[in-house]
Amino acid sequence: MEIQKFDIQGPLLIHLKTFHDNRGFFVERYNENKFKELGLPTNFVQDNFSRSAYGVLRGLHYQNTPPQGKMVSCTFGEIFDVAVDVRKDSPTFGKHVSVRLQGDHPALFWVPAGFAHGFCVTSKQGADVMYKVDNLWSAAGEGSILWSDPDLQIPWPLETPILSEKDAKCPLLKNRGRIF
Repeated sequence: MEIQKFDIQGPLLIHLKTFHDNRGFFVERYNENKFKELGLPTNFVQDNFSRSAYGVLRGLHYQNTPPQGKMVSCTFGEIFDVAVDVRKDSPTFGKHVSVRLQGDHPALFWVPAGFAHGFCVTSKQGADVMYKVDNLWSAAGEGSILWSDPDLQIPWPLETPILSEKDAKCPLLKNRGRIF
């Protein structure tokens, strides 16, 4: 495993070692001992899975009660994945990091508590996304920010994504205030 850090403290991209041959590839996605050695979180309590068609955008979502971090991966297709800093005392509040995750090039994107998260599907065949979370979901503790908030300046690769009704009506970050 190789860990990539960003200008914003917290999110990490973990490049996984793959073993390729003529049949395909094998990858170890989670190993508690290796995660501990690298200082990565190991206290996951739930696995989630989504399948989305090309052009779908999910997010930007966060959970602050209880705070929830996500270890995101794309197992099929490709996504453009984003984490936005919404920590109230952070010098990078409102800034974001983005990565492309692909099923054929396994990697993990750690989105810690204090960040809103979203992704859009950029592969024509759709995408499967799996993520581990370190706290259980709570309807009372979840929130969201409009994906196209102009203050965030996220360079989404799609101009008119497919959105849920809920994601289309999210507030702007400035109307949410400092969340965490």
